[in-house]
Amino acid sequence: MKTDTTKQTRPEEIEVEVEGGQRELNGWPKKAVAIIGIVLALFVLLTSSYLNIQEFYRNTIFITLIVVLGFFLYPANKKKPDSKFSIFDLTMVFFTIISIGYIIFTYQNLHVERMSQANTVDYIFSIICILVLFEITRRAIGIFIPILSILAMLYAIYGAYFPIDFAHSGFSLERLLYRIYMTSNGLFGSTLSIASTYIVLFILFGSFLTASGASKLFNDLAMAIAGQRRGGPAQVAVISSALTGSLNGSAVANVATTGAFTIPLMKSIGLKPKFAGGVEAAASTGGMIMPPIMGAAAFIMAGFLGIPYTTVVIAAIIPALLYYIALIFSIDTEAKKLGLKGVSKDNIPDVKAVLVERGALLLPIIVVFAVLLTGRTAILAGFAGIIAAIITSYLTKDKKNRITVPKFFEALIDGSKNSIQVAIACSVVGIIIAVVSMSGVGSMLAYNVIEIAGGNLFVILLFVMVVCIILSFGLPSTALYIVVAVTAAPALINAGVNPLAAHFFVFYFGALSNVTPPVALAAYTAAGIAKSDPMQTSWTALRLAFPGFIIPFIIAYDPILLLQFDETGFNLVTLVVALLSALIGVYAISVGLGNFIKVRLNIFERIMILVSAFLLITTDNTTDLIGLALFVIVLAMHLVRGKRIVEAEA
Repeated sequence: MKTDTTKQTRPEEIEVEVEGGQRELNGWPKKAVAIIGIVLALFVLLTSSYLNIQEFYRNTIFITLIVVLGFFLYPANKKKPDSKFSIFDLTMVFFTIISIGYIIFTYQNLHVERMSQANTVDYIFSIICILVLFEITRRAIGIFIPILSILAMLYAIYGAYFPIDFAHSGFSLERLLYRIYMTSNGLFGSTLSIASTYIVLFILFGSFLTASGASKLFNDLAMAIAGQRRGGPAQVAVISSALTGSLNGSAVANVATTGAFTIPLMKSIGLKPKFAGGVEAAASTGGMIMPPIMGAAAFIMAGFLGIPYTTVVIAAIIPALLYYIALIFSIDTEAKKLGLKGVSKDNIPDVKAVLVERGALLLPIIVVFAVLLTGRTAILAGFAGIIAAIITSYLTKDKKNRITVPKFFEALIDGSKNSIQVAIACSVVGIIIAVVSMSGVGSMLAYNVIEIAGGNLFVILLFVMVVCIILSFGLPSTALYIVVAVTAAPALINAGVNPLAAHFFVFYFGALSNVTPPVALAAYTAAGIAKSDPMQTSWTALRLAFPGFIIPFIIAYDPILLLQFDETGFNLVTLVVALLSALIGVYAISVGLGNFIKVRLNIFERIMILVSAFLLITTDNTTDLIGLALFVIVLAMHLVRGKRIVEAEA
């Protein structure tokens, strides 16, 4: 008994250390945080619209506000959070202001009057700035990014001592610090630019949407649509997590918000705690790959590839829907196996009544998509979404959700608080990006992966999949995407994979690290709510999400599911065939791992169905036909056998 209790508290500890841990403040510290949060949000809104500030200065002022806010909200010791600012917090704030303020005031002098010749004082302030950012990253996100950044810096300096396949001539510490701190190619570079504009703007949009009562609308709609179905509450978790996760983009935050409602509901109809937690973890992880925001990765992906944001969002639709369809297949299989029913009709909201009462709250999302589809910028779409959220909050009968002046400022503060982790990650991973560009390790890694795999695409994909999952352990969506995009994606592109498909592949497996043991943060958080064993919950989440593991392979072999067509242009028949093949593949894995269709599968049926699923991964017509034929034959055999068993039991 003692052992079980210890295990159940563990996920909560991990959640605090990595994703949460903002302390509750009162008195003047709370007012100070509110003022900084409002100033930060207004700064982003103004610099994204009316104020014309040079990119470097916008980024440095933005990250200064973010880091100061972070030191006030995240305590040095998560297990003993202080309700007041400590001397250490105030010292860190002081060093933040002077180290970033120094480069703000000397940047012009350094690059114009001194002709980019740094001096000792420049290097001292660069070291202080890096250490300060490492400390706030440790507090807000965890230790992994600082460790990874330190390893990258060591690689940059001592590259000559690495194995020949990854060696380079090495760079001096001074040159590295100059690149990281004194240019727009490091801490204050392109990823921070995306954070200080698109990302924070859409996080603010999410805050205003939440303030308008949209979260309750999502839950009620999900319950109305799927509540009465077999295993309905589990399917409610899938739908509500998809809707919520598409806005916040954090798997762990998604579990914490929607899981508090869905997990007890799932347990109430007889689902085991570990399964309820696993469903919520897998569903919330899908929110990271659900458009329009995709955990802010959509904006950065568009920037890396030099393509419109709209292209990325449209490309993400089919794979994201496939992932959630696969989850519903898995849940339905488990519900059939356990003989579960849905929620009683008396407890189901009426769809018509829900839409009449709060359906107007869907308009901001429609507005965002409409603006994007007309070819306008993502920044304009974000502004339009915020304005629409404010207006529609007055179109519902519930006066509590109307965005009044006080609620307007509360939304600004919440948006700023929710931006801290993303913005810090976008800044600190600039160190890794700088090292990758200086050393050329991305190209070296890509070349060596192809060499080791002997040019076999499937082996290359497997290798990159493992690398992405390991590199993404414990990272929020934005950071994990940047890390895998600069290290693993080049290997796939060099192997001939479509660039957009390559970036989707690495991002998907980075996201799936949230349900992949041993560092399955979303699953551990869900286990804390479900009061289940963390490792059992994570393995259950992995089994449920596993059908989604074949989707990145399918789009790597043929990007048609990303709506990327060859030179012949759009072909509806080809798209439908690819979609049906993918659907059959994910269904086959779902029932194969779930071990049930009409009755439990025997060992032969189970193996053959899983084999048919993997044959459907590639776009080769021969393997597709073999896989389809094998699936149909085994399914027919099983249905005949299942009918006999059911009749015999009756």
